[in-house]
Amino acid sequence: MIRVLLGYRHYVHMVHFLFCSYSNAFTSVHGERPSSEYAKIRKESLETQFGRILGSSSRRLFADRGFGPFLALYRAATISFHVVKLTIWHLLLNDMRKRAEKFRETLIRLGPFYIKLGQALSTRPDILPSAYCQELAKLQDQIPPFPTRIALKTIESQLGSRISDLFVDISPEPIAAASLGQVYKAHLRSGELVAVKVQRPGMAPLLTLDALLFHMIGGQLKRFAKARKDLLVAVNEIVRHMFDEIDYVLEGKNAERFATLYSHGGDTSEGSTSIKVPKVYWSYTRKSILTLEWIDGIKLTDAEGISKANLNRKRMIDEGLYCSLRQLLEEGFFHADPHPGNLVATEGGSLAYFDFGMMGDIPRHYRVGLIQMLVHYVNRDSLGLANDFHSLGFVPEGTDLHAVADTLRLSFGDARRQSNDFQGLMNHLYDVMYEFEFNFSLPPDYALVIRALGSLEGTAKALDPDFKVIESAYPFVIGRLLADPSPDMRKILRELLICDDGSIRWNRLERLIAAISAQSAESSNASGAGSAEDANGSSKWRSFDMHSVVAATEDLFDFILSRKGWQVRVFLVQDIIKASDAFLQEATFPYIFDKEGKMGELNPERSKMIRRLVNAVQSFRQAINLAPDAWSAMLIRTLLKPESQKFVLDVFLSLASHSSYKIPETFWLCMSRFLNYLDKKDTL
Repeated sequence: MIRVLLGYRHYVHMVHFLFCSYSNAFTSVHGERPSSEYAKIRKESLETQFGRILGSSSRRLFADRGFGPFLALYRAATISFHVVKLTIWHLLLNDMRKRAEKFRETLIRLGPFYIKLGQALSTRPDILPSAYCQELAKLQDQIPPFPTRIALKTIESQLGSRISDLFVDISPEPIAAASLGQVYKAHLRSGELVAVKVQRPGMAPLLTLDALLFHMIGGQLKRFAKARKDLLVAVNEIVRHMFDEIDYVLEGKNAERFATLYSHGGDTSEGSTSIKVPKVYWSYTRKSILTLEWIDGIKLTDAEGISKANLNRKRMIDEGLYCSLRQLLEEGFFHADPHPGNLVATEGGSLAYFDFGMMGDIPRHYRVGLIQMLVHYVNRDSLGLANDFHSLGFVPEGTDLHAVADTLRLSFGDARRQSNDFQGLMNHLYDVMYEFEFNFSLPPDYALVIRALGSLEGTAKALDPDFKVIESAYPFVIGRLLADPSPDMRKILRELLICDDGSIRWNRLERLIAAISAQSAESSNASGAGSAEDANGSSKWRSFDMHSVVAATEDLFDFILSRKGWQVRVFLVQDIIKASDAFLQEATFPYIFDKEGKMGELNPERSKMIRRLVNAVQSFRQAINLAPDAWSAMLIRTLLKPESQKFVLDVFLSLASHSSYKIPETFWLCMSRFLNYLDKKDTL
């Protein structure tokens, strides 16, 4: 009952506030008090547009006569009523999933602002419990379209001409409708087929008012949803992106910038894939009207349609992943919502992007931080990951990073929590952070990155249920580490291959060499077959630039030979001695004459080491074949350095000292095996 009374108290404060400060609504949003003349203009604009929202002549009359505050009060009463209902449900329901369902249903009833808010919060498990995020993920733009006659009037008023002067024809009903606008299909007078996106009337003042009212009821919603931190901080950032979404001129500019950076491959012959972005018709575009080239496409969730069009699903996934990784890790300008409705396949095999209202733009140090975080996670480097959280603003100043690292280390050992997909990884990190009550939060830029990667994985899973974005992105990340010579990227590459104590991660190095050699095999096969896919296929982006690989290898050698690399040299000498032991003992020479393939029966571990070493050498030879001149020049430069010569001498002396007592033993074992071989041969 106390919570119900609290809900009514919010309502009373809301009424008082709206009567006292309605004319200054924009002051609360923008943080400054406008002049009285500006406030008057804003008030008149708000009142007029609220009348258009409600759509009846009587309500327009109210707006014209200055009754806008009463319409705002009506909206406040509606929202307050639903908040009171939620409070009652909070008292009656103990099941969090049922509460989450009621929360979602309430957001749908409250309209566009709250639907968009719920969609954004569905990807924020740092704010809401996972049960609420899963329920809000079901939110669609479940808003009925507004009347076409209003849409046509909006087009005429914005473009300043009659519909008949603008278009040869336009669809009588919207082709698609969403919470912020709806789309019509039309033919321009010049003959082009276009999509005309029309914004719902009065969206700016409606969003402004709802954002203002949310500041008053946010605390009550936070209590109902058991939010993990203050909702208002996150909502302010979400609202900023909402206002970007209703600026269609900005969306058109975003589309053109996206096309310049990522659109390619107009020719989709021979089964290749390209990225398409619809052309913007600026003569037919205004702040509330956006006219784009019409592109027919097949939804990626339409398995039957994709099969009928004979489209290569694997190639489309690779192309979409490559485009997304370039957005996030190279350029920084990215589509923040690539869900199946905004990314479709054309019959020619291209991927077409739509809806450029929600875009993100992250600086380089955030992109580097994202790569570093991935490497630390792959390495299970808990302290490195904790430091990443701190440097990127995930945890505040003063947090005990060693406690965070200890918590992460424990979670890495919990097999029940391990996940190979991105959403599972993020849920794992969120759960760990909140289980141990760390003040964990996502910066706004990273919140959009998480949303983009989550949407990407969900879209790709529509084509391939087994798709894992982290696993699939790994070759691209390695390629970026090898290609970027900047100090921070070289440092991440060293962390990938070398442990903190200086020991080498041979498994990681072996896989990297194998990946490069696999490129050698694929390149030779492609050149022999004259494959078109080598020129424009999905496998090209996974390839490595060999000159970059050579440069990265030389930088790695320089680090190992420097003063900072002394620990690496110590471990490297020890590993070379271990490998020599494996060769000098029963795993090699004693079995030279064994044709039955029993090598390693006495010591399988050493035998495995030999096989891996032989395979690595073979893979390295194949990699060298891709650029023999570059590799030869680099090796010569390295060997001519005094530090290299000193290290080679150290290795030789260490081997000589260690093997002095091994060689006689191995010699007699080998002679014994040889005599046994001759004896068997005489018997036969």
